[in-house]
Amino acid sequence: MTDNVSRVQRDSKIPVVNLPNALTMARLVLVPIFVILALQNAWAPRWVAFIVFAVAAITDRFDGQLARSWNQITDFGRIVDPIADKALTLCGFAVLSWLGYLPWWVTALIAVRELGITAMRGFFLRRGVVVSANNAGKLKTFMQIMALGTLLIPWEHFFAMEPSHQWWVVLMIRLGQALAGVALALTVYSGVGYIVEGVRLMRGTPVAGSDEDERDDSSSSGSPLAGQHVQA
Repeated sequence: MTDNVSRVQRDSKIPVVNLPNALTMARLVLVPIFVILALQNAWAPRWVAFIVFAVAAITDRFDGQLARSWNQITDFGRIVDPIADKALTLCGFAVLSWLGYLPWWVTALIAVRELGITAMRGFFLRRGVVVSANNAGKLKTFMQIMALGTLLIPWEHFFAMEPSHQWWVVLMIRLGQALAGVALALTVYSGVGYIVEGVRLMRGTPVAGSDEDERDDSSSSGSPLAGQHVQA
């Protein structure tokens, strides 16, 4: 099994109120603010919406990293962090579809994948197994953020200021749409990988590196998910 699957480690001494969880909650709070601003038919609110989105995306970069480095991983963070992540990205794609930059089927396909894999992760988390992001999933997230950031910039504002720049505005919008296409392909590809991984977990394929005691515990419990090894 790949090294992005591990056993849940719980420490009751870790407080729920900490900086990583605060960043996660801040991202969740910023989502409706971003949506309201992005849907305004004016360049100023659209610029503010882009800034809000960028700040929220930055919190996504640091909350998990801080939680791991400071040993402040909590069950609250495990549950709320993916919710905040998906809320930000899916609302971003929905806004772009509403504004006409992306077809709705792209947003729908991404939403099905994201919500489905999040549900699968929650299923395994309740059974004490963490399925974290693999390399394909991380690259998918990066490309989604790049596509969203590129298309959320109100390029029409530059055209309004200087009509001769219309070709450049069209070029940047096409670039954002191309990035969205790459992000969609990676979203589907990584989603299939997670499904395969989930099927292997359900069939009881052990995590590489599990020791003899864990294998004994797994067989005695009768659960294919028991005794999953914590990866370093």
